[in-house]
Amino acid sequence: MTAIHIIRATTENITQLQPLAITTFRETYETFNTPEDMRDYLSRYFNEAQLTHEINSPDSSYYLAFHQDAPIGYIKLNTGNAQTDLRDQNTLEIERIYVLQQHQGLKAGRQLLDKAIAVAREKKVAFLWLGVWDKNEKAQGFYRKHNFVPFGTHIFRLGADEQTDILMKRDIWSSRAETQD
Repeated sequence: MTAIHIIRATTENITQLQPLAITTFRETYETFNTPEDMRDYLSRYFNEAQLTHEINSPDSSYYLAFHQDAPIGYIKLNTGNAQTDLRDQNTLEIERIYVLQQHQGLKAGRQLLDKAIAVAREKKVAFLWLGVWDKNEKAQGFYRKHNFVPFGTHIFRLGADEQTDILMKRDIWSSRAETQD
């Protein structure tokens, strides 16, 4: 694997996290949504105050992936009441996992997922879970490849648009839980 270096983000990393979060979200969803809905979502969830609040929350954590000293991806993990749906003390949510499109061949997504698995095992939770847009087949394939299975759906609101996410989970303790290549 290419040298990817992952750190836990602190408020000192906001200047790296914020533009990365905005760019990766735009790369993934801009062509499928209205400019107004994108503007609303980005201003609400990726502003400096919101990101600072989340980084300082005891139930959320961000990890940044670097390649050649440049941030190329990140993951946001939630436990307890910070989880968007389950709020189960025995689970860990991957709320966001994004890698800049130009760096997606470096396997940074897999390494960020491996970090989530390590955090889940450290916290001794039963499984990881996430929501993935029902139209994002590439991401669904990535999660299936890494032993996530569907278990439900929920509505994700992007501005005024209600979109359906497939909820997927992965047991982190079973013998099948190891990440595949």
